[in-house]
Amino acid sequence: MRLYNKLVRDKIPEVIQENEGKNAKIRILNDEEYLKELNIKLKEEVEEYLASGEIEELADIEEVLRALVEIKGKSLEEFDNLRLSKVEIRGAFKDKIFLESVE
Repeated sequence: MRLYNKLVRDKIPEVIQENEGKNAKIRILNDEEYLKELNIKLKEEVEEYLASGEIEELADIEEVLRALVEIKGKSLEEFDNLRLSKVEIRGAFKDKIFLESVE
């Protein structure tokens, strides 16, 4: 038996069954546990992206972000509006500005 004790994508138990012929022991998290595990998963995915630089890791990060937005009770549209509001007020990162100091 191999222990994982981590949040996984919804179809992972099926994938394990199909690919390894093994049964995955799972449980459904309550909202408090789910939020905690999503935060852990976000850190894990960011670390994987920083280590590899692979764009597929960015897709994983976005999936975790979408789940976090939902568990926080917001729609993706509300989240995007918040993002756009911040872009309007503070800008984005398109101009590649690196702040060295302020005098």
